Amino acid sequence: MIEVKNFRKSFGKKLIHADVSFNVKKGECMGLIGGSGAGKSVILRSLIGLEKPDSGEILIDGENIAKLRENQLVSIRKKVAYVFQGGALFDSMTVFENLAYPLKEHTQLNESEMRSMIITQLGEFGLANSEHLFPGNLSGGMQKRVGLARALMMHPQVVLYDEPTAGLDPYNTKKIQEHILKLKAQGMTSILVTHDMPTAFAVCDRMCFLLHGKIEFQGKVEEIQEDKTGIVHKFINGEEH
Repeated sequence: MIEVKNFRKSFGKKLIHADVSFNVKKGECMGLIGGSGAGKSVILRSLIGLEKPDSGEILIDGENIAKLRENQLVSIRKKVAYVFQGGALFDSMTVFENLAYPLKEHTQLNESEMRSMIITQLGEFGLANSEHLFPGNLSGGMQKRVGLARALMMHPQVVLYDEPTAGLDPYNTKKIQEHILKLKAQGMTSILVTHDMPTAFAVCDRMCFLLHGKIEFQGKVEEIQEDKTGIVHKFINGEEH
């Protein structure tokens, strides 16, 4: 579903990615881990065309998006949802208006149809009766769930999670894990960028470890958990960054 080939990216003289290659199979959740500044979010942003690689290919469902123009990326962004770390909600809009935004932009649904979809979606995420609230009235955990609910309004084929549990208490962290697992059970393909290793172990099938601009390790979660001497284990225990 996703294939990144020989991805290279610099900002000015600072090289972020020297040669990154990995793939994500349909229905799989891939964890993307690494230290702060490793460029994990740069890869996510590139998967929806917000960043352009200096060289290399990014294939979404077989289509190379690296060379697409902005107007050509609309169809990709309907297919690939990005769940931003802070939720990225519009502060001046209610929860209902936030979820209605993509529907108004990309569908011909009438007001009644949109309301039905949004109320159902909020119920799915434990957010019933919150449609009239503004983001400032919500807890951090609720804001993240609203952001995830909005990302799924267009029924994407892929979800990109950027630190979805950062700053959350154990209850809300578990709620986010449950939503990710539920979506995966429904066949959703996803990439999870996180420093939250318990969540990564709970929801991911495989992981890629970014170090010095390259993928230093990629393998199944079970392999990482069993290997007590490998580079990922050292990273988890603060010995490598």
